[in-house]
Amino acid sequence: MVTAATAAVVAASAPAAFAATAASPKIDLKVLVVTDGGPAVSAISQQLSLEGVPQTIVDLNNASRPQLTAAFLSGTAEAKFQSVVLPNQAPAGLSAAELTALTTYESSYGIRQVDAYVYPTAAVGLNAPSYSGQLDGVTASVTAAGKATGAFPYLSGSVKFEDRSPAVAESYGYLSTPATPATGTSFTPLVTAPIAGSSTAGVLSGVYTSGTRSELVNTFVYNANQHQFQALAHGMVTWMTKGVHLGLNRNYFNVDIDDVFLADDQWNTEAKCTPGDVDCPIPTPGQNGPAANPVRMTPADVDYLANWQKQNNFKFEMLFNGGGSADVIADSGSDPTLTQFKKYANQFHWVNHTYTHEFLGCTQNVTVVPWQCTVDASGNTVYMSQADISSQISQNNTWAQQNGFSGYQDRSELVTGEHSGLFVLPQQPNDNPNLAPALKANGIKWAGADASRQPVQRQLTGSSALTVPRHPVDVYYNVSTAAQEIDEYNWLYTSRADGGSGICTDNPATTTCIAPLNATTGFTDYIVPLNTQIVVGHLLGNDADPHYMHQSNLAGDRLAYSLVGSVLAAYRGEFAANTPVVQQNLAAAGQTMANQAAWQKALLGGTASAYTLNGRVYVSAPSGLQVPITVPDGTTDCGLLCTGILAQPYGTAYSAEKSRWQNGSVTLILPKSATTASTTSTTATLPSTTSAAPKAYVPPAVVTTPEQATPLQPTKRGLSVPTAKSGKPQLTLPKHHR
Repeated sequence: MVTAATAAVVAASAPAAFAATAASPKIDLKVLVVTDGGPAVSAISQQLSLEGVPQTIVDLNNASRPQLTAAFLSGTAEAKFQSVVLPNQAPAGLSAAELTALTTYESSYGIRQVDAYVYPTAAVGLNAPSYSGQLDGVTASVTAAGKATGAFPYLSGSVKFEDRSPAVAESYGYLSTPATPATGTSFTPLVTAPIAGSSTAGVLSGVYTSGTRSELVNTFVYNANQHQFQALAHGMVTWMTKGVHLGLNRNYFNVDIDDVFLADDQWNTEAKCTPGDVDCPIPTPGQNGPAANPVRMTPADVDYLANWQKQNNFKFEMLFNGGGSADVIADSGSDPTLTQFKKYANQFHWVNHTYTHEFLGCTQNVTVVPWQCTVDASGNTVYMSQADISSQISQNNTWAQQNGFSGYQDRSELVTGEHSGLFVLPQQPNDNPNLAPALKANGIKWAGADASRQPVQRQLTGSSALTVPRHPVDVYYNVSTAAQEIDEYNWLYTSRADGGSGICTDNPATTTCIAPLNATTGFTDYIVPLNTQIVVGHLLGNDADPHYMHQSNLAGDRLAYSLVGSVLAAYRGEFAANTPVVQQNLAAAGQTMANQAAWQKALLGGTASAYTLNGRVYVSAPSGLQVPITVPDGTTDCGLLCTGILAQPYGTAYSAEKSRWQNGSVTLILPKSATTASTTSTTATLPSTTSAAPKAYVPPAVVTTPEQATPLQPTKRGLSVPTAKSGKPQLTLPKHHR
């Protein structure tokens, strides 16, 4: 925001259309995004959407688009946009008059501009590139200025560029050095990478300042799903908005452990199926066939779990089936695993997973493969009754109470066995109509769902309960050893010619065939790194969906720790301590999803808005609407009767900012550091040329980005192929499931 002195000088030299600029103008909290359809601008626009930042998009390929005139950009002492995103510093689709209008607007109001992807020239404060080409696998460095300028203080210091395939150019960019600054200009590198063959650091991202204008200049191309962009994306939003905007960002990571106290059947590497499942029946006496070999956590596994959580500062969610323990006690008189869990009961958050893990949907006919829903004489689907569903919920509650589970306090959460009761395609296209009334009767508000099949939160008809989509991972419910995991993975993802099931051949639209993994190293060398990339992509997508695994993965070789530990190491190695992973229980995750959905609806409907004026933020929204707000540290509420007296600090600290969900309207007081001008120059410098910027190269792999893998997750009733692409690493990280 400009000072009075700066505004006076700028107003005197600006065209008449901008001459009315006030000393402290009203600035609407909305971003202007000008796109040419390229991947870089699209990525920034998607990040704004993920965080909930209001934006107006102008498509240069649309002949009927609005012209960027003074009237479009501003009103009387009002800036209609707090920042501007352009494909480069002078897109070919903008006229000279529009470029001049933009420059004058930004100079007059202190509005920042992001140049999404540029070819380095003196026009953006850079020398000609010293290197141009692939950046796959490059480790970039965040400079001291980058961590101190309100852009990337949440990063530890380095960002790794993806290199998924040595045969494909996945990234491209230019490395150059700052040019000798002209009078009134400067260039500050924020992110750099070493120039090959020299000790000089080349710029990948930096700030070019000319007069009262500031541009964030990126010299590499990216798409929304690439890790290097995801790591830097929030910083771009912070920089362009000066840390004051609607919307907020968190890096969520939760792992649910299903089937606690049950024993899970295990994959048979010879039979290529899971004995006990409907497609792999246990043989009757006297017949040959695979024998069931269920696995259940031992007391030693419980000790390991409790210690691992403490050492890694990470807490799993325990989804329990009390009937599993009751069966063990009935058979042997005691349950040592239960006894051990009781020692640590208050160290876990417990979630109802039903008493005996029954299928709560239609009554299944398992005499056929794949199974079918049973129908009555009239052809109507037969479903589990409301009473039986309710019993599965209430019995588990009673069991937890009887066994003194102090960590089991929120009985509004439920994840049914295999997410049953909810629709499952193709066999059961509708929810069990008895599910919603049973949930209502038991006070259930949040019901887990499989994000690979039901990615969007929804309300269950006849109930106030909302689903909470959960991401599966490629560590299966029916494996406890690396050998089992690799064998089943190979079965699922290889062709028949390579000894696999051929699912990938039969379903090329959703599953990609791979070469068989090494039977010894495939888990650590392939499955863990791939799933780490997928999960970290979720973390960096403002994605509140939990991930889920099973108790079998905490037994045997304890595979879960390899993946979760890898994710935490990758994240914590790149992100600073001020930006930890955010853990939410099922109810909190569900509420976050509901808030995000309601906020997106409000943005589309135009029912909420905000602006800054005279050092304050004014947010207008209907009561009951949760508004995401991000502000700099030091921001306060407006105090007693909005006088500033008794003002209290506002928001929760995260990523060197303060942010929170706010119920309805609010007025905030910004710290003085956030209300000063972005530059000290008092001259409004127009661009040296209004001709189109040089074209920067975009490799095909960055433009054409296939959907990233959604892991196949076998169920106890046979494999169901998800609707999203699965298999080998694609060139992109997964898209956000919202």
